[in-house]
Amino acid sequence: MVHDAVAQLQACEAATDRRQSILIVDDDPAQVEALSLHLQRQGFTTMLAHEGRHGLDLARDHQPDLVLLDLRLPDLDGFTVCGELVDAPETCHIPIIILSGSDAPDVVRLARAAGCEYFIGKPYDPNVLLTLIQHALRRDIDDWLTW
Repeated sequence: MVHDAVAQLQACEAATDRRQSILIVDDDPAQVEALSLHLQRQGFTTMLAHEGRHGLDLARDHQPDLVLLDLRLPDLDGFTVCGELVDAPETCHIPIIILSGSDAPDVVRLARAAGCEYFIGKPYDPNVLLTLIQHALRRDIDDWLTW
């Protein structure tokens, strides 16, 4: 039991020593570039996808620490992408924040039904999004370290 706790703490320390990665899946190139630059200035590395399938591939191949996901994508909608990420064993642990131009209650409900825990409407304050990202990442580590 103590050995398991020590191993978890060592893994957590190793994870916090590296730059955390965020996958941005959004079809708006200007929005993606601006958001990516903002996150890089905050110390994150970013991966970019403009289509849902490409986002799924990047998530599976690179295991980002967090996914920022738009609902309107040219090939798959964000609900489908979210559901696939949540259902896949290799990506089910990755926190997902949905970014949407609509924050209508039914859209938020559908996002939650797809498995998303976090939702922010567009336009958003970049500092509010950063706070939400930090919360989601901290919560993910806290959940992982429960013993």
